[in-house]
Amino acid sequence: MNSKLIPNLFDCKIAIIGQGYVGCPLTVNLAKELDNVNNSRSIIIGFDKSKKRLEELSKGIDTTNEINNIDFNKLKNLEFSNSLDKLLDCDIYIVAVPTPVDKCNKPDLNLLENATRLVAEQILKSKESNFKKIVIYESTVYPGATEEVCLPILLEITNLKFHEEISIAYSPERVNPGDKEHTLKDISKIVSASDPESLDLIYNLYSLIIEAEVYKANSIKVAEASKVVENVQRDLNIALVNELSMIFEKLDIDTSEVLDAANSKWNFTKYQPGLVGGHCIGVDPYYLTYKAELSGYHPEVILAGRRINDSMGDWIANTTIKKYIKSKPKLLSEINVLIMGFTYKANCPDIRNSKVYDIYKTLEEYGCNIDLYEPIANHLLIKEYYNIKVTKEYDFNSKYDIIIVAVAHNEFKSKDISYWISKTRKHSIIVDVKNILPINEKIWKI
Repeated sequence: MNSKLIPNLFDCKIAIIGQGYVGCPLTVNLAKELDNVNNSRSIIIGFDKSKKRLEELSKGIDTTNEINNIDFNKLKNLEFSNSLDKLLDCDIYIVAVPTPVDKCNKPDLNLLENATRLVAEQILKSKESNFKKIVIYESTVYPGATEEVCLPILLEITNLKFHEEISIAYSPERVNPGDKEHTLKDISKIVSASDPESLDLIYNLYSLIIEAEVYKANSIKVAEASKVVENVQRDLNIALVNELSMIFEKLDIDTSEVLDAANSKWNFTKYQPGLVGGHCIGVDPYYLTYKAELSGYHPEVILAGRRINDSMGDWIANTTIKKYIKSKPKLLSEINVLIMGFTYKANCPDIRNSKVYDIYKTLEEYGCNIDLYEPIANHLLIKEYYNIKVTKEYDFNSKYDIIIVAVAHNEFKSKDISYWISKTRKHSIIVDVKNILPINEKIWKI
């Protein structure tokens, strides 16, 4: 049979599945740009199963803080919904759901597979169309997953002919939550597809909203691999400086001074030691190592980096206690600790896979009295997912033995040294995890 027509971007129906940190900015920006095109009749559906999330978005509220200065609830071509009927008769589906790892650090594709089934079932129920169905995936996966896991589900349920009636594409998300300088439009985009015509379509689609380069990869596997490699590289670079920090602590050398000195050479790339959490850098390497092991190769460097970074929270907590006890012998149960920040990165409310929890948990096991202060994240979610009650600033103890500045929130950066000293006792220690505080005898920079 002859291939069906490629959808017209300015007269089609596009559904984005998942309205989180990735899907929501994509949904809103697509709707905004298409709304600005004269005679565009395209409709955008922002689909999510969370009723609470949809109620917020329908009021123009984005609790992820990723959308600014856009009255997106007033866009006439945009509708947020959890109704499956709204997914009927769509021409383009974009899947942007989380792809975490399980307790054994193996890829957990349940959400991706379920989203694919949901899309396929709605395609099957849709009216006959002259246009080919296009399914685009943005979720991070191991190389081959889109074609080996998602495509078979689509074909089995829809009974459509691959290439002639349905095509798949992959464009890995590169959202950097909390970063107001590098927003969706400013970050280059990789696109790939199962056939040249579909590749041209999604290139044009993303070019509507991306002001940076839109890069055509030669295959879906190349695009999938490029995403995990980006985060593997960053993970390993941070692991290196984390291990250097552990070594220099033993040698009584200031790590930040070493890195500043080394950075005087033109080809030295400076990274800061710290915690590696969240849903990307701390997760994506496991997707590549999983696929590598399936192919018969056991990665060593990548997994070594993961072990170092996963242990960093425990190391910070243990080293902090040793340093404090050395200067002021005291019962562990009498040590008062203040942890400043809980999100996995600065100025972002996301608490998924927060490695600050590792610090908290280790200090709790020592028997310390711990207050946690977090100015950006939802306190109820911290209580729900981690069973930690967040302390209000006005409820701080008058003095703390240990203060750990774990996240580089702007609020913390704006405070001068007198603020931090005022919260401490004579022999207290202040731990500067993110190297944002000035040099002081009380401060330990990891």
